Amino acid sequence: MPISATAPQGVNPLLDSRDLRLPRIADPCVLVMFGITGDLARRKLLPAVYDLAGRGLLSPAFCLVGVGRRDWDDEAMRSYVAQAVRSGARTPWRPAVWEQLAAGMRFVTLSSFDDAAAYARLTQVVEDLDARRGTGGNRAFYLSIPPGWFPTVTQQVAACGLVEEAPGAWRRVMVEKPFGHDRASAAELDALVGRIVRPDDVFRVDHYLGKETVQNILALRFANTMLEPLWDQRYVDHVQVTMAEDIGIGTRAGYYDSIGTARDVVQNHLLQLLALTAMEEPTSMEAGAVRAEKEKVLQAVSLGRGGVTDLEATTVRGRYAAGFQGGERVRGYLEEDGVPPTSRTETFAALRLEVGNRRWAGVPFYLRAGKRLARRVTEVAVVFKKPPFLPFEAASTASLGGGAVVMRIQPDEGMTMRIASKVPGTHMELRDVSMDFAYGASFNNDSPEAYERLILDALLGDAPLFPHQREVDLSWRILDPVIEHWAAAGAPEDYRPGSWGPEGATELLARDGRAWRRS
Repeated sequence: MPISATAPQGVNPLLDSRDLRLPRIADPCVLVMFGITGDLARRKLLPAVYDLAGRGLLSPAFCLVGVGRRDWDDEAMRSYVAQAVRSGARTPWRPAVWEQLAAGMRFVTLSSFDDAAAYARLTQVVEDLDARRGTGGNRAFYLSIPPGWFPTVTQQVAACGLVEEAPGAWRRVMVEKPFGHDRASAAELDALVGRIVRPDDVFRVDHYLGKETVQNILALRFANTMLEPLWDQRYVDHVQVTMAEDIGIGTRAGYYDSIGTARDVVQNHLLQLLALTAMEEPTSMEAGAVRAEKEKVLQAVSLGRGGVTDLEATTVRGRYAAGFQGGERVRGYLEEDGVPPTSRTETFAALRLEVGNRRWAGVPFYLRAGKRLARRVTEVAVVFKKPPFLPFEAASTASLGGGAVVMRIQPDEGMTMRIASKVPGTHMELRDVSMDFAYGASFNNDSPEAYERLILDALLGDAPLFPHQREVDLSWRILDPVIEHWAAAGAPEDYRPGSWGPEGATELLARDGRAWRRS
């Protein structure tokens, strides 16, 4: 490791800048948060900002400007943020941390998102913070707002001069999913954000990509030589990607009924997990290298079976009915508050996909996601082929299900390797056993919340965990035909709450002689 000949004052010259003991600290900047009074900001974003400050990863000059419709002054915003932090932060409350963070907080009231006078006040507030707190003109904008307001907000932000480039300063924009509702609207959204910053300064926030266990897929694949040679069509029988929730839509009918499960989580979370699982090794972990390999996978994905497209046979959608779950009676989707009785929105989606390249030719990828299922779990299961020959009696291997590597994203973060082993006894009997790795048992470090990592990376300008517009476009290319097919197919198939989805999902795998894992 090279030793710096001219180490900055206060820095140990024996420590290289690549030493992992040296934290990456964001530049001084102003973070302007549109939608700061919303549920996402209260539960996730504001606690994440405090946790970053508590860990010393934000500059002492960091400033947070909230923008919303409430008639607040700066002190009212500080009170609101303090309440959100106390209830949601994972690091302890420390007065010194809070006082430093609160000193840079301001609030700007908008009567509406097209209130030009309010944007002029916002400009004055940001420029005043630049001068008073030494933020160097660096500005980030977090658009935690409904997509319908993007055109107005981007137009107003551009008009007031907040994003005009300045020497030595940066401008960045963070955009929450959904990234459009189809391929065309995603392109329109990209054009809107392109009004105010360059493409490389747009950070599309998919919080799943900030999870430690999602990032560990890359570590598992490319840092372990014992697995990578087996990671292809010669040894892998199929791959299952599951995102199951055991709750209903709650109070989110206004959002959910216009989106559905496929748009809400398949287009982004599940297809990103597929891409990370199937991609080739990147030349480095830099954003461009990782993106290039993910894009190749998404470009090669098809909905067909052996090159023949039959959406009726390769896609399934469902909707949870009324019934009992966990000993309690629950309402069906159509009975939820705010859901119209004529709704045809799905709460369960399953797809059979193929990746048309040499590594994965002939290996099906099964994706499923849904609400009111048997349990909450997100995992990627790589299921291996059974041995072509077993020298044991058939009765002794009857219970074997085949080897698998299961990457558990949540809630029991870790990895399981399922292998065959002899049962203790006087005769030869084989049974599947699991070798487990759990984050909680293996590391003393607490895993940071996904939004901590994503906010910090955006402020650092580090983009490997953010999907590029090309990835978004390719994901919609895959999903658009499915959405169009379902729109013409009538109502979704009902399924019992607490089950693993509609009968059609079972049949989807049964056609291939396979079955879903009992997660």
